Amino acid sequence: MENIIIKAKNRDLIGKKVKVLRKEGKLPAVIYGYKMTPTPITLDLRDATSILNKLSSSSIVSIDLEGKEHAALVREKQRDFIKGSLLHVDFQVVSLTEKAHTNVAIVLMGESPALKEYNALIVTGITEVEVESLPKDLPERITVDISGLTEIGDAIYLKDVSIPVNVDFLTNPEELIAVATAVKEEVIEEEEEELIEVEEELEEPEMIEHGQKEEDREKKEPE
Repeated sequence: MENIIIKAKNRDLIGKKVKVLRKEGKLPAVIYGYKMTPTPITLDLRDATSILNKLSSSSIVSIDLEGKEHAALVREKQRDFIKGSLLHVDFQVVSLTEKAHTNVAIVLMGESPALKEYNALIVTGITEVEVESLPKDLPERITVDISGLTEIGDAIYLKDVSIPVNVDFLTNPEELIAVATAVKEEVIEEEEEELIEVEEELEEPEMIEHGQKEEDREKKEPE
């Protein structure tokens, strides 16, 4: 397991005052967990962003807090919705000798033959799975091959996925991961086109009904 280190410092500024830190190129964060009380810290924004963008939720990172390293998981990353930049990060300290719980992303790979044969649509279910293992055994991702989806209705459930060595899945094994469906919905790009179609559907029944009434009236009139 690669030892990824992020340097951190204790911080006194909390709440709205952290805006000052962000202007100085610093990233507010908090570290808590195994034998550690919640501690506000700061990271270098540029360095931390470069590292954190490459990590998954199950990656272990060493937080070097003023000379003392703490093995931790990245529990939450808050971002600016417009700029996409990091605003705050939560780190959970873990014991390297005790099992940890975390969510691992599910990544689909391969190509389903049902896509070409039946013009199917692959509908996905859960996108992550909760796992338990020692930190050193935590997988970065769970890869699922969908090439076995050959017919309409074929599906892959969590129980069908091979579990990595020394790892336990805590998520319900009956959870759906992917299924090949027969219907492929067409998306109308222009809202105006959709509106016109709806109007035409509403007008047509009225015209038919009107025509039927006229025909019925003609039949009732004496010759």
